[in-house]
Amino acid sequence: MALPEGLLEAVRNYLDITWTDPAGDEKLSGIIARGIKYIDGIAGSAMDYSIEDKPRELLFDYCRYARSNTLDQFQKNYLHELLSLQLTKEVEAYELANPVV
Repeated sequence: MALPEGLLEAVRNYLDITWTDPAGDEKLSGIIARGIKYIDGIAGSAMDYSIEDKPRELLFDYCRYARSNTLDQFQKNYLHELLSLQLTKEVEAYELANPVV
């Protein structure tokens, strides 16, 4: 999976990774790709991670937890935000399918 342009660098910045490490970048790219699939799955559609919005925020925190080997705590600690994202996307889909006339 090709990551959106600039996303790896943005996550590296968020995680305060300032050194060059190709193997670490490869590992982090995998974490980012898995986070995207996870959050897209929760939302029910592909999210835009190139803009400063809730999906990007959740992805960055997902990466922080995964990198710290505490991913099992991510859903517990971010359940409210994940459910809010899911409900928002469901409402948007409903409104698209049922326009007010």
